Amino acid sequence: MIKEGLCAMIRAEEEVLTATLHGEIDHHTAAKVRGEIDTALFKHRPKTLRIDLAGVDFMDSSGLGLILGRAALCRELNAGLTLLHPGERIMRVFRVVGLERLTHITIEE
Repeated sequence: MIKEGLCAMIRAEEEVLTATLHGEIDHHTAAKVRGEIDTALFKHRPKTLRIDLAGVDFMDSSGLGLILGRAALCRELNAGLTLLHPGERIMRVFRVVGLERLTHITIEE
């Protein structure tokens, strides 16, 4: 079985930083993407970070760590966090951990 990995396309427009993710978020891929997003956050200082999850087909606890860590960083930088287009499998994970109840994270399905 060949593991697809994860790629991130990060785009800054005005006061919004959008990270579009494709592939699998696991222990091996989360660290690289975390660094890319954090670098862009500090460089652009957006009012909102949007993470588009439409292309993510698998996420383990490292993916949750990636999201919760970016949420904490966004709070430090006075930015909002919006999670876009999580698939049903990803939404099930969010529901199990209660992610949708965190007031500083917006989820747009």
